Amino acid sequence: MADSSGDVELDAFRAEARGWLEQNFPASLRGKAGAAMAASEAAEFEGDLLAWKQAVGAKGWGTPTWPAKYGGGGLSGAQARVLQQEMAKVGAFNPMVQGMGVTMIGPTILDCGTEAQKLTHIPPIARGEVRWCVGYSEPGAGSDLASLQTKCEDKGDHWLINGQKIWTSGAQYSDWCGALVRTDFQAKKHDGISFMLLDMRQPGVETRPIKLISGASPFCETFFTDATAPKEALLGELNKGWTVGKRLLQHERASQTGGGPGGGRQTPLQDIARKYVGEDAKGRLADIELRTRLTAHLMDARAHGLTLARAIAESKGNSEPSNANSVLKNSATNVAQARAELTLEIMGTQGLGWEGETFKPDELEAVSGWLFGKAMSIYGGSAEIQNNIVSKRILGLPDTTQSS
Repeated sequence: MADSSGDVELDAFRAEARGWLEQNFPASLRGKAGAAMAASEAAEFEGDLLAWKQAVGAKGWGTPTWPAKYGGGGLSGAQARVLQQEMAKVGAFNPMVQGMGVTMIGPTILDCGTEAQKLTHIPPIARGEVRWCVGYSEPGAGSDLASLQTKCEDKGDHWLINGQKIWTSGAQYSDWCGALVRTDFQAKKHDGISFMLLDMRQPGVETRPIKLISGASPFCETFFTDATAPKEALLGELNKGWTVGKRLLQHERASQTGGGPGGGRQTPLQDIARKYVGEDAKGRLADIELRTRLTAHLMDARAHGLTLARAIAESKGNSEPSNANSVLKNSATNVAQARAELTLEIMGTQGLGWEGETFKPDELEAVSGWLFGKAMSIYGGSAEIQNNIVSKRILGLPDTTQSS
C-alpha cells in the first residue's frame, strides 16, 4: 500500500495556506493581478496592494521555494503549487512575481553568489523592499551580446564603470542593477566579461526612459559615468561573467514560459468572440472561418499548457532552469501573439481604438497589448536565438552561428 504521508502533509499545508489567505488577502484585490503588474512597472504600490505585498513578503511567499534562511518561503515545489492553487481559488496573486529581483537576479545570486552576497541581497528581494534591473544590451551589442563594451576597471579597492546600456527595463525605478561589463579588452569577447552588482542610486548613473508605440514602456537608456562598485560586487569569477550571464537568461526564459505564478485570468477568447461576432441558431460562432482558427488557437494554447506541465513534472522537483525553456518561451510567445491578433480581429472596428469615449477600456487595452506583445519574440533573447539554443543544446545539431 502506498505511503500517504506526503498527501497528508500537503493537505495540512493546503489548510494552512487557505487560512492565511483568508486572514491576509484584501477582498478589494480579488482578481486584480493586473493592478499589481501596473504598480510593479510604475513603482506605485499603495493602500491594500501595498499591505498585501508586505504581508506576502514577510511570509516569504513572494518567493515560495527560496530558502527560509534568506527570507524565502522554504516550500517544496509541491507546496508552492498548492499555494498557487489556493491563491487562484480566491482571486489572489503574487504581487512580486513580475520583479526582476524575483525572476532573474535573485535566482542567479542563489546559484552563483557567495554566502555574504546571498545574505546581503536575497532577503530584501524576498521582502519586496528593493527593485532590480538587468544591464545587458548596448547600442552596439544586442543579439550579439558578447560584443558589449561597457568598461569596468579594477581600481584596487573598488571597480570603476563607464559605458551605456539600453532597453534596461525599470531602470528609472531600480535600486540595483545586475550588469555585464568588460573587464579584459584583450581577451576573446566571451572571456573578458564579468557580472557586477551595481548600486543605481549613485551620481554616476543616469537613466532616460524610452517611449514605445504601445503608449507605455518599461525601457530606459542607462549611462554609467565613473560609476563605482565595491570589490565584493563581482558575482562569480572575474572574466567568467558570460557563464553567470547565461544562467540569468535561463531564469529569465523560465519566467517567460507562461508557467510562473501570478494569478489573473484572461477572459476566454471564445467568450469575447460570442460577444462581438454572435452565434448561429445552434449556439456556434456565426463566422465559420473564425471558428476554425479559434479552435486551432485553443488547441495550441492547450498543447503549450500540457507541455509546460510535463516539463515541470519531469523536473522532479529540480528548480534549476533548463534549455527546454527556450522551446517553451517561443511556444508561449506564439500563443500570446496569436491570441492578441485574434482578439483585435474579433473586435472588428472596436479593435482599432487608441483613445476616445467610443471605445471601452478593455478594447483600448487589447490594442495596447497587441502592440506591446510584438516585443515578446525579441526580448529575453529573440525567437531566432531560442531556435539556435534548441538546435545546438537539445537536438545536438552543428553550431553554425560562431565564426572562427
